[in-house]
Amino acid sequence: MLASQLQTCAHQVETLLDTLGTVEAPTAPPSDVAMIRSLPGVGRKMTAWLFAEAAQPLAERDYQVLRTQGGVAPVTKQSGKRRQVVMRRGCNPRLRNALYHMAHCVAQRDAYFASVYAALKTKGQSHGRALRSIGDRLLRMLVAMLRDRTLYDPSCRQPVLMER
Repeated sequence: MLASQLQTCAHQVETLLDTLGTVEAPTAPPSDVAMIRSLPGVGRKMTAWLFAEAAQPLAERDYQVLRTQGGVAPVTKQSGKRRQVVMRRGCNPRLRNALYHMAHCVAQRDAYFASVYAALKTKGQSHGRALRSIGDRLLRMLVAMLRDRTLYDPSCRQPVLMER
């Protein structure tokens, strides 16, 4: 009973995303749904999650709000001579979870982001911190894709050079 309800719900979400992702004119730019779904490893659940939790910042193409609400923007705590950069806890936990899973899927399915993840790990970052960095890069790239009305093109990626 529950399995059939979940399957029905998944089918309805897929139908809705397909409807939102199609454009009438063949020369028209791709829709927001199509642009998000063009990312490697981002499917029905991630797309629905992003639109459910961050519809307004996505519509406004607001990168700073997305990274703050998504928990990928670090927080600097400073007192006198002490300065510490920590993970942002004051954010939308569902959006942070969606970005974490999205970054994990993209790091597994895209060669560029896999090399970014490997470079961050060799630099000494933890698994979660590396995925937050990838999530931040994904958000920056996603906002640029939405602003320019383009789909994800893996051939445009540059090799990873990690300096700092």
